[in-house]
Amino acid sequence: MSAHLTRAFTLIEIAMVLAILGVLSSSATAGYLRYQDRARQTQVIVDLSTISKELDGYEVTSGGLPPDLATLGADIAAMTDPWGNPYEYTVVATSPIGKLRKDKFLVPINSDYDLYSKGPDGKSVSPLTAKPSRDDIIRGSNGSYFGRADGY
Repeated sequence: MSAHLTRAFTLIEIAMVLAILGVLSSSATAGYLRYQDRARQTQVIVDLSTISKELDGYEVTSGGLPPDLATLGADIAAMTDPWGNPYEYTVVATSPIGKLRKDKFLVPINSDYDLYSKGPDGKSVSPLTAKPSRDDIIRGSNGSYFGRADGY
C-alpha cells in the first residue's frame, strides 16, 4: 500500500499571506499619496515663484504693482493650482488690513503683495494660524519664503 502525501496550504497560512499583502499594499498606497501631495505642493511653489517674478518685473517696468493678475496676461490669469483653484493676489498698499495674510502675531506677512494658493481644501482666511489657512501654499516675507502656511 503506497500512501500519497499531498502538501497543501492551510487556511491559516493563506490568511497570513493575505494579511501581509494587505499591510504592504496599504503602506505603498500611503507612500504614493504622500508623494502626490508633495508633487502638488512643489508645483504650486514653482507657479508662485513664476508669478512673483512676473509681478516684480511688472513693478520695475511700470513703477507699481498691477491691480490684478489679468494685467500680466491671459496665461498668468488663467493659471490654477493643482486643485483647480485660481491663485490669490492682493496688493498690500491698496487693500484693507483685514484682507491681508497675517502671521501668528496677526502681523501682515508681506509689505508689497500677497500671493498664495488656498491649498487642497480650497478655503482660506487671513490669519495663517486659522484651520482653513494651514494647508495654504504661500509667498511670505516679500518673497523670501515659499511653502505651506503652517511652516511659516
